[in-house]
Amino acid sequence: MSIEAKPFLKWAGGKGQLLSQLSEHLLDRISEEPFTYIEPFVGGGAMLFYMLQHFSNIKKAIINDVNEDLILTYRIVKDNVEALICKLDKIEKDYLGIDDQEGRSQLFYEIREQYNQHTGDSIERVTKLIFINKTCFNGLYRVNKRGLFNVPFGKYVNPTICNAEVLRADSKLLQSAQVKICQGDYAQTIQHIDGLTFVYLDPPYRPLDATSSFTAYAKGDFNDDDQKKLADFCHQLNDAGCYWMESNADCSAQNPKDTFLEDLYANYHIERVFASRFINANPSKRGKLTELIIKNYE
Repeated sequence: MSIEAKPFLKWAGGKGQLLSQLSEHLLDRISEEPFTYIEPFVGGGAMLFYMLQHFSNIKKAIINDVNEDLILTYRIVKDNVEALICKLDKIEKDYLGIDDQEGRSQLFYEIREQYNQHTGDSIERVTKLIFINKTCFNGLYRVNKRGLFNVPFGKYVNPTICNAEVLRADSKLLQSAQVKICQGDYAQTIQHIDGLTFVYLDPPYRPLDATSSFTAYAKGDFNDDDQKKLADFCHQLNDAGCYWMESNADCSAQNPKDTFLEDLYANYHIERVFASRFINANPSKRGKLTELIIKNYE
């Protein structure tokens, strides 16, 4: 049985739990003819791997993210997966070979410090990123204003740090689909529109309230001005003749007076889907919440 390609990192806002619902909102035409697929905010890649495995008629795929280390990780997984697996296997054995939490915690903070100091080559850096992602609290990726990873140690008993089969499946899919991997501002992806083009946008979500903001995937926040710029970008995509779908927070479900996103996208189709959220410091805010699906097609 072949191993399914899926995200190799835990990522806040990942779409693994939403794929079945998102698939119901995809453009019908992409099942019928070759098309270009673009993800300007690729994140953990759940939607990317779904699309690549379910649509063999994707003629080319372009993924992008502002997070340099995330994009470096995609490139290493695609082009040098066996060397990565070798290093991850060693660090996993070293970590799981430590019997006590104190010893594991010490190793975690040592490697986190090395990661923040940018020691080692590209493969070593990606190894450290995957290690701290799999062993930190809640599997978060979060940096402070200085760009330093600051998530504390997570007390997992037997974390899978090196999932060699998934990494190989991901690498094979990224190679076979001729995926172009870009790093930088999402707006640069508009240059890759080619014929029938479908764009899926999964930006940092607008906070549901003042205490729920989690947008620190890279230095700087994604504020309301950025949300407005993103809406302008969607208008540009629309004018360029491509189809797009965006996921974002359903703020009006929390506060009926907060129709910021509905107002921004008033000329498009807005629907709601139920999503499970597991990453939140407040347990009462985890669980089933609605999210917006915004499309420029019916």
